Amino acid sequence: MGLLDKLRGELVDIVEWIDDTNHTLVWRFPRYHNQIKNGAQLIVRPGQTAVFVHRGELADVFEPGHYELTTDNLPILGTLQGWKHGFESPFKSEVYFVRTTQITDLKWGTPNPIMLRDPDFGPIRLRAFGTYTLKAVEPKALLKELVGTDSDFSSDEINELMRSIISEAFATMLGKSQIAALDLAANYRALSGDLREAAVERVDDEYGLDIPQLFIVNISLPEEVEKALDTRSSMGVIGDMSRFQQFQMGKAMTAAAENPAGGGASEGMGLGMGFAMANQMFRGAGQAGPGMPAPPPPPGAVAWHIAVGGETQGPFTAQQLSQGIAAGQVTADSMVWSAGMPAWTTAGQVPALASQFAATPPPPPPAK
Repeated sequence: MGLLDKLRGELVDIVEWIDDTNHTLVWRFPRYHNQIKNGAQLIVRPGQTAVFVHRGELADVFEPGHYELTTDNLPILGTLQGWKHGFESPFKSEVYFVRTTQITDLKWGTPNPIMLRDPDFGPIRLRAFGTYTLKAVEPKALLKELVGTDSDFSSDEINELMRSIISEAFATMLGKSQIAALDLAANYRALSGDLREAAVERVDDEYGLDIPQLFIVNISLPEEVEKALDTRSSMGVIGDMSRFQQFQMGKAMTAAAENPAGGGASEGMGLGMGFAMANQMFRGAGQAGPGMPAPPPPPGAVAWHIAVGGETQGPFTAQQLSQGIAAGQVTADSMVWSAGMPAWTTAGQVPALASQFAATPPPPPPAK
């Protein structure tokens, strides 16, 4: 390379931005005293816009392309500079590159629950969160309203403002929609579209930004309300609560019988479960309405009470007690009591019951 070529190379600048970030919105080209030489090359890549600023005033804007900076393509800057006899070199100007492609994976959410009046639950609180994308559509408005003199402006610096705008628009939209909380999930797509339009109205002209996409990912009730709904749903799935209780009691009795290591505790649990199930069965047969206590035995009949795990079970009729003895749920050592007895007594010592605990006969002798 000759000396002349070398000197020419030093006189020609290349003004460009090779972006290696994902969230930078605006980047200022670094120049010593902001001086740009005559014939400088300006390269604006796809997804970028270059804006010249002179002494705080916005000048020429360049779309993607390759430009040689001359008086012809810098008319506004030439007017601001006061060029009377063609292009002056070097000249002072700031060059800002603005990203015009979408910035994705931005998140929004309600910082506090939104109070609403719901037709099903009354006053409730709702939270919501989602994602959105951001794009610069009017570089001059963006530079004027948000960037100022920053040399590097990223989406993180505006994310808090965007979340506030979207959250406010969401609260207003949800209050006007009057959609029941249980029907919100079926309307996520429509609500997302309405929310995007409301948010864009706030940022397009004022800040020169667009929100190409906005999604509502979830709208949730408070945790305690969700638990109550889960309980209510479970009860609806169960259906007949009386039959479900019988089923649960039967499972508990089976588990107790299969765990002989449980000792007296498991025996007591099985005894209590068995008699509770017997009460349920008698109520189901018409002796008492659902949810009503078991009626006392008919006049003249003996009402028996049984001590199970430190609690009193009963009253039981003589027939119910006999069924418990036959099922092995009441043993000779079970504590029982009925009116007229001075104190709790083991069932094997009560004359009216002792005969039901007769010793099991031994097996017959083998046939000859």
